[in-house]
Amino acid sequence: MRGKKCGSIFMAIGLLFLVAALILTLYNVWDESRADAAAQKVLEQLREDTKEEWQPESKESGEYEEEPTQDLELQNPEEVEIPNYILNPNMSMPTKEIDGNSYIGTLYIEALDLFLPIMSDWSYEKLRIAPCRYSGSAYTKNLVLAGHNYRKHFSGLKALAIGDRITFTDMDGNTFVYEVGDVEILQPTAVEEMTDSGWDLSLFTCTYGGQTRFTLRCRQVP
Repeated sequence: MRGKKCGSIFMAIGLLFLVAALILTLYNVWDESRADAAAQKVLEQLREDTKEEWQPESKESGEYEEEPTQDLELQNPEEVEIPNYILNPNMSMPTKEIDGNSYIGTLYIEALDLFLPIMSDWSYEKLRIAPCRYSGSAYTKNLVLAGHNYRKHFSGLKALAIGDRITFTDMDGNTFVYEVGDVEILQPTAVEEMTDSGWDLSLFTCTYGGQTRFTLRCRQVP
């Protein structure tokens, strides 16, 4: 009798673990869907506020065309307007406030066809809405961005390869193009290694289990 009773207890415990795992899985699916909807809502607000088409057309649509570039050497130097961030790279990055949160721009990852808003500063709550600036600036070439390991946020970083391009656009419309140059796995305590790396752009997210930080290092394309 005791053996049967113990068996029933173990079966009940096992069933509880299965139910808990199912609940956790369903919650993660819901949380990822909520995060994607939150980020898309911000992008729609940005489009409405700026009256510009922030998001590049999907590669599948075939509708996105780059504007022809102009050779600055053929222009009258007096007619070339130098962006403020070049004259004063230590200036604060311009922000736009949406629903009480400040954003410094947008991020487009071509290989993932992923387009996201970027918050100006980070917290764990803000990361549940969109990726955030962890430190630095695009103007001083030391920008570090953090994002949750959501499928529609930074989970796809692990699929990128050396040479893949990432585009950041600030709130003044200045565009910065980067190429992936290296991949690192850092400990959560390696703050100095993350922020003072010498790379122009770093993107990081938690690995599964949250024990380490998967980090992409990028160089700006001239």
